[in-house]
Amino acid sequence: MAFTQKQREFLDEANHRWNFKVGATRAGKTYIDFFVIPKRIRRVSDRDGLVVILGYTKGTLQRNIIEPLQKIYGESLVSDIKSNNTAILFGERCYCLGADNISRVNQIRGSSIKYCYGDEVATWNEEVFNILKSRLDKDYSRFDGTLNPEAPTHWVKKFLDSDADIYQQHYTIDDNPTLSAVFVDNLKKEYMGTVYYDRYILGLWKPAEGAIYRQFADNPKEYIIESPPEIMFTTIGVDFGGNGSATAFNLTGYTAGFKEVITLKEYYKKNIISPTELENDFISFVKECKEKYLVTDVYCDSAEQTLIQGLRTATNKSGLGVDVHNAKKGNINDRIRFFCRLQGSMRHKIMSNCKKTIEAFQSAVWDKKYQTKDVRLDDGSYNIDSLDAQEYAVESRMRDILEIW
Repeated sequence: MAFTQKQREFLDEANHRWNFKVGATRAGKTYIDFFVIPKRIRRVSDRDGLVVILGYTKGTLQRNIIEPLQKIYGESLVSDIKSNNTAILFGERCYCLGADNISRVNQIRGSSIKYCYGDEVATWNEEVFNILKSRLDKDYSRFDGTLNPEAPTHWVKKFLDSDADIYQQHYTIDDNPTLSAVFVDNLKKEYMGTVYYDRYILGLWKPAEGAIYRQFADNPKEYIIESPPEIMFTTIGVDFGGNGSATAFNLTGYTAGFKEVITLKEYYKKNIISPTELENDFISFVKECKEKYLVTDVYCDSAEQTLIQGLRTATNKSGLGVDVHNAKKGNINDRIRFFCRLQGSMRHKIMSNCKKTIEAFQSAVWDKKYQTKDVRLDDGSYNIDSLDAQEYAVESRMRDILEIW
């Protein structure tokens, strides 16, 4: 595939100690690095120092960097990441480490680094980056990194605005002419009105402020329905109450081809007296759901293993035929972005009887006391429990839904 103008500029001009590509998602920032990485490694192959690749986690590195390199160059030149966190890249041993936690980079502490590639740099632990700065200590040491912008007070932004030896490119989604116009138009619609439009479409450093689900909050009637379309199957999410919070169940349905995600039924109750009351209410809820829909799986807040086991035992005794699992509980902001995209494309609808869920999406806001990261307000002033139950219900299928679209 031919390189874009921005990618060619990077190949020609990114010869500084620090080389960054900052901006929109799917803008072509990472693709050019599949050609930059082997060039950098071969250039320093006979010199002292380590080769290091850092990303949010080792798993994201395998998926985002290693596997695409293998498709281009083959596994003889690019190996999988081994159990000791190393891979062989173009004849060099490379340390492949998650940068979300300072403890994960102990393998390189105290070592000189001759080349480092950084994936999703804005997701790193700041201390990891500070260690890296002191380890790039050779005249020939180089760093290449990509990131999507976050809040303008983020520590990466402060570094990029410093007087360090930095080459920096800014990308918008329109800098990638290889994307189809339909895809770009749909993505813009999905993020419209949210902080993610500014960051992932325009590539700007913008704070997360005010309503999270802006399109829903501004036009709730567009998303509320009185009767559901034909439902393929459903899943249930469970958030357990405690310390003043409520217990919430959420039944979510999926239409054929995952074209729509429908919130069908909810349960919301504070001050549950005992596990027995919880189990009885849950059994009643599942029975009501199964009267109308195919219910396959239940996903529960994994922090409450005793309660989960109680629900599992109760459903088995009742012969309900559903599997009770721990919720995945991945990154909260990934779940938030999913529903922003879902609502932006009008693919999430909520039954009018789910009043607590409707209220939760309308009132969800960013916590303004956090300046360097995006945090959903969770101080007891509004209903976070229905949102958690909703997210647990769909979380295991989020990637499938987005990939199909």
